[in-house]
Amino acid sequence: MQLPTSLTDRVRSDCAAVAAQSELVTIDGERLPAYLAELRRTPPDPQYDAAHHYRAAAAAPDGAEHTAGYVLALDAINFGSGYFPSLHKLPGASGYHTVAALLTQQFDESPWRAADLAGLTVVQVTNTFGQRDNPEASELMELFTAALNELGDWLLREHDGSALRAVDAAGGSAETLAQQLFQLPTWADVSEYRGRQVHLAKRAQLTAVDLALAFDGAGPGSFYDLHRLTMFADNLVPHVLRTDGLLRYHPELAEQINAGRPIPAGSAAEVEIRAVAVHAVELLAAGWRSSDDPASDDPASDSAADEQRPVSAADLDYLLWNRGQQPRYRALPRHRTRTTNY
Repeated sequence: MQLPTSLTDRVRSDCAAVAAQSELVTIDGERLPAYLAELRRTPPDPQYDAAHHYRAAAAAPDGAEHTAGYVLALDAINFGSGYFPSLHKLPGASGYHTVAALLTQQFDESPWRAADLAGLTVVQVTNTFGQRDNPEASELMELFTAALNELGDWLLREHDGSALRAVDAAGGSAETLAQQLFQLPTWADVSEYRGRQVHLAKRAQLTAVDLALAFDGAGPGSFYDLHRLTMFADNLVPHVLRTDGLLRYHPELAEQINAGRPIPAGSAAEVEIRAVAVHAVELLAAGWRSSDDPASDDPASDSAADEQRPVSAADLDYLLWNRGQQPRYRALPRHRTRTTNY
């Protein structure tokens, strides 16, 4: 069998293959039409979360460089959900929002350039993210430091130390940017499942969307192929799909998650959770776009909001991830895995 050459096609192909063999995580096909109809009532409307994320003033010297640098730095360390229960967090904030907000504070005070990233120490990173008195976060802070050092070294080596040049090198292609980032060791999100490599590329793909939001789809955030991206496989969107009844977990796996016992990175259970969720979102996106979408004749749909516009898997990821911030989802345990992939 000839494998796809496109990274996103490879993600789709690999995840479909896992879904076809999965024993621990399955999609409730009968639930799919009703769930799609439910989602269509609140179409995704991606917005930049300026409350937690940095964006330089438009007129600021090197503003675009600093904004691009922030996005690359944030996505370089956009992992650690398996460590977050032990992370010292900002009041009322999740682990992710704590990291994003504290990195924003750093960039507000003194934006990190490539040379800064390359030279960061564990002590500096630990202090930046408010974990100085938290030995339980030491492993995560070491991983953050290694990822930021790697990003800085890459920018210096390949792009004259410029985040903007790194983005420009993708030629306006979100997929090309993802493929370039995927070459870096800490971004190479791939697992093995039943003798097959399964590409997921969560952070490498997400970076293009984050840039598009940060720049309002213009300039460095202008990508012509964002629709090619898949869902960004983490531990929250699968949790939302499970809570909403679209994904079904084997009773033993469900018990393990409910009890708060970690799921080992690269295990069959962990790969199935992420890959089957990716495939489920692909089915939802295809159904949304389809002219014979079963939800299109739903009289309960809000016709004003339901504009029948093309919706991508990445759009649905935004919708589902933000849905997961609601109290009813946060009150239930999701799977925890210590990994640098998410």
